[in-house]
Amino acid sequence: IEYLFDLYWGGKERRITGMTLRIMGVNAIAVIALIIGVVYLGQYHAQLIAGKLKRFETEILLVSSALSENESVISGDEDGSISNLIGRISATLNTRLFVFDVDANLIADSQYSENRDPIVKIIKDERKELFSIELLKNTAGFIASLLPQRETLMPFPHYEFLISKKFPDLIEARNKRLSMSAWRDEDGEIVLSAAMPIWGDSDVKGIVMLVNDNEDIRKELGDMWFTILKIFLVTLLITALLSIYLSGVIARPLRKLANSAEKVRKGKLKYTEIPDMSDRHDEIGELSVVLRDMTHALWERMDTIEAFAADVAHEIKNPLTSLKSAVETARVIKKKEDLEKLLDVIRHDVDRLDRLITDISSASRLDAELSREAFEIVDLKDILVRLLDAYRGPLERHDITGENVSSVIKDGVVISLKLPEQDSILVQGSEGRLFQVFQNILENALSFSKFKSEVEIVVSVKSNRVTITIQDEGPGIPESKLKDIFERFYSERPHHEEYGRHSGLGLSICKQIITAHAGVIYAENRKGRNDDVTGARFVVILNVLNGES
Repeated sequence: IEYLFDLYWGGKERRITGMTLRIMGVNAIAVIALIIGVVYLGQYHAQLIAGKLKRFETEILLVSSALSENESVISGDEDGSISNLIGRISATLNTRLFVFDVDANLIADSQYSENRDPIVKIIKDERKELFSIELLKNTAGFIASLLPQRETLMPFPHYEFLISKKFPDLIEARNKRLSMSAWRDEDGEIVLSAAMPIWGDSDVKGIVMLVNDNEDIRKELGDMWFTILKIFLVTLLITALLSIYLSGVIARPLRKLANSAEKVRKGKLKYTEIPDMSDRHDEIGELSVVLRDMTHALWERMDTIEAFAADVAHEIKNPLTSLKSAVETARVIKKKEDLEKLLDVIRHDVDRLDRLITDISSASRLDAELSREAFEIVDLKDILVRLLDAYRGPLERHDITGENVSSVIKDGVVISLKLPEQDSILVQGSEGRLFQVFQNILENALSFSKFKSEVEIVVSVKSNRVTITIQDEGPGIPESKLKDIFERFYSERPHHEEYGRHSGLGLSICKQIITAHAGVIYAENRKGRNDDVTGARFVVILNVLNGES
C-alpha cells in the first residue's frame, strides 16, 4: 500500500496543498450540484407520488359513492348503464375504471365504453421530450437508483393480470378495505391504481377499481428535470469561469517566474529580484522560494569564482614577477656564485608555482566533487584513530579503538587523542574528506609546536552534536586574524619556515569540506591564568546520527 501511495503521489514528500484543494474544489462544483439535484429529485419524487395517491383516494371515494346509487352494479350490465356511467366518469377524471361484482368478476371497463372521450387513451407518441432532458433523466436516474431517498416502484402488470382475481388491490377490496398502489410501467412512467368496495344499504354490492397513467406526475418530473438541467448548465458555466480564473492564478505567477528566470539567465537581474511568492503556501510559492535560493547560490558561486580568479591572478603574479626579475638579472651577472643563487631563486619560484597550481586545481574542483560525492555513514572515532596511527611507524600501528586515550610522538611533539567511552560516533559524510580536514589542522598545529610540547585532540559528544578540538602550545593566532585564516591564500607561518612553502589554501579547503557536511569550524586562542595566549585551538562541530552522549 505504501508503494502504491508513493507511486500515485510521486513520493512521500508530496501532500495536499492549497493548489490541490483549489483544483479539486473547482472540479467538484458541477458534480456536487448535480448530486444535490438528484438527491432532491428523489425526495420530490416520493412526495409527488404520495400527494397523487392522496388525491386518488378522494377520486375513488367519489366514484364509489356515485356507483353505490346505481342498481345495475348488483344486476349486471345488460343494458349498458354501468358502462355509460363509468365512461362519463372516466372522461371527467381522465382515468380508466373497472367495475366488478362481489365475486371479483368484471362487469364493465371504461376503455370500451361508447361515452368515453378519446383523451383517456394513452398515446405514447405524444410523450416525446428534448434529447438533452432525456439524456439527463437517464444519467441522473441511474444515480438516483443508488440513493435511498428514491421511491422504488414495482413494475406494472399487464391489464389481463389487472382484471384477474390475483391483483393486490382487488384482493384488498374483496376484504372490504381501500387499497392504493403506485407502479412503474415498461417505459418508466408512474401508474396509480386503487380499488374500493361499493357499499349498498347494508353490505358490499360490488368493487370499483381506478387505474391512472398519471401524466401529471410525468410532466412535473419533466419540469423538475429541466430545472436541474438549467442548474447544472449554470453550474457548468460557473465552473468554466472558475477554471479560467484558476488557470490565471496558476499561469500568471508561473509566467512571471519564468520571465524573471530568463532575465537572470541573461544576466539582467540579481537573485533578490526574483518574485517572492512564499505567502501563497502552495507549489508555486515553493517554486519561487527554490528559484530565489537557486539564483542566490548561483550568484554567490559566480562571485566566488570572480574573487577566486582575482586571488589566483594575484598569487601567481608574485612568483612570476620574482622569476622575471631573476631571469633578467641572470643575463648580466658574471660571478658563478651569484648565478647559483639566482638559479636557487628560480627553482624556488618554480616549485612555488607548481604548488600553487596544484592547490588551486584541487580547490577549484572541490565544490563540484563534494556535490557529486555520495555521503555515507562513517565512524568518526575510527577516522581519528587512523589519523593518529598514521604518525606511528608501520610496526607500531595497532588497533586502539577500545582505548579512550592514546598518544604518539612526532618530531619531539606529543600528539594525544582523547575519545569518549562510547563504542562509535557515527556521522553522515565522506571518510576521506574528513580525514583530510583533521590531518590538515593537525599538520598546521605541528608546524607551530615547539619541541617537547603537546598537541591534543579531544572529542566530546553532547546530544546530537560531536565536537572535535585540536589544540597546540604554540604562539597562537593574532586576534585580528582569527577569521582571516580561513580565507583563500592567507598564510601565517612560523618564522623558521621557508617562505612560499604553503599556498594558504589548506584551511580554506577545510572550511569548504566542513560546510558541505553541514558542520561548523572556527579557531580561537588558548588563554592562561593571566589572560596570556598559550596556544591555538581549532574546533570542528558535526551532527551525529546515533545521538548518544
